[in-house]
Amino acid sequence: MPHGPEEVGVGPWEGPWPTGPGSEVYDAELLAHGDRRNVVDRYRYWSLEAIRADLDLRRHDFHVAIENWQHDFNIGTIVRSANAFLAAQVHIVGHRRWNRRGAMVTDRYQHVHHHPTVEDLLAHLAAQEVVLWGVDNLPGSLALETARLPRRVCLLFGQEGPGLSPEARAACDATFSIAQFGSTRSINASAAAAIAMHTWVVQHADLAADLTWRG
Repeated sequence: MPHGPEEVGVGPWEGPWPTGPGSEVYDAELLAHGDRRNVVDRYRYWSLEAIRADLDLRRHDFHVAIENWQHDFNIGTIVRSANAFLAAQVHIVGHRRWNRRGAMVTDRYQHVHHHPTVEDLLAHLAAQEVVLWGVDNLPGSLALETARLPRRVCLLFGQEGPGLSPEARAACDATFSIAQFGSTRSINASAAAAIAMHTWVVQHADLAADLTWRG
């Protein structure tokens, strides 16, 4: 069975280097040595700064926030999904340090903010007229499958296991849960985050856009 190319990306640029209008997006080191980063073909040889600037032109209106009281290993994976679905901003609530391994460097392309407390997060969101919705299987939570997510919303995820902290639950404008059918009472936090973000995309994103990437 084929297993795809042995190396990801492309080698050194072949032929004369790009010049003229638009060439400022290219990174000289990548042109010279090749681009093996995990980026879509549109951004091959582009500098990190140029990629971020281009993403900023079309970021979606939803934010993602993760509580970080126990140094949850899911945070990196959630950040990676936030990049895939092009979240406006990512917020880390609690401890500043978090394990970036699962992010696979995608945090460099996102706007990541730290907030010591949930109250600090609320103040930041209020200034941008963004509401806070929590994701937890709590009594009274809305069903994600039938809920209409606000366009300008921050999706808040708690720690693996305990879920949202009491402070976070009190701060949320609403909470919603994801339908499950097996014996476990909860699903992995990073999996729940991906499902929630994709639900926002289905409801609000332009799925016919030329820049929609299906990997």
